Amino acid sequence: MVVRAATTEDIPEISRIYNHEVGASTASWDSEPEPLARRRAWFDARQAAGDAVLVADRGGQILGYGSYGPFRDKDGYARTKEHSIYVDAGARRLGIGAMLLGSLIETATDAGVHALVGALSDDNHVSLHLHEAFGFKVVGRVPQAGVKFGRWLDLVLVALLLDDAPTP
Repeated sequence: MVVRAATTEDIPEISRIYNHEVGASTASWDSEPEPLARRRAWFDARQAAGDAVLVADRGGQILGYGSYGPFRDKDGYARTKEHSIYVDAGARRLGIGAMLLGSLIETATDAGVHALVGALSDDNHVSLHLHEAFGFKVVGRVPQAGVKFGRWLDLVLVALLLDDAPTP
C-alpha cells in the first residue's frame, strides 16, 4: 500500500468512495450522491490552489483518500486548512485512515500550513479516536448543526497546530 498524490484518473474511485458514505454514514452530511462533474471541479480547485489530494493505492486499487483545502474564504485563514479522509467500506481497520492522516499532516507541514482543522460528526467515534491519536484536540462542538437520516447531528471541530511559527 502506498499513499500518493491523486491524479485525474483517480477521480471516479474517489467519487465512488465518497458517494458510498453519503448513503451509508454521517461521515458526509450530503444527502444525495454527488455527480462526477462536481468531484472533478473539486479536484481541479484543489490542484489549482496547491492543496493536497492523496490516495491510498494498493496495486492500482484506490482504498481511500484524504484532502485538505480552504478552511474559510478570507485571507487571514490562508495557512489554516480543513481536511477530510474517507476509506472504502471494504478496506476498514487496515490502518488506511492513519496512513492518510499521517501523510496529510506531513504534506501540509511541508507546504507551510500552520493548522489543520477537521469537522467531524460526534457519532464518528473511529475518526475522533484517530484524530486524537495524531495529537488533534477537540476545539469546539456545535450542537445540532445538521440533520441526516432524520436526526440532528452535533459537529465536533478538531485542530492540530503544525508549527510554532510566529505571526507573519
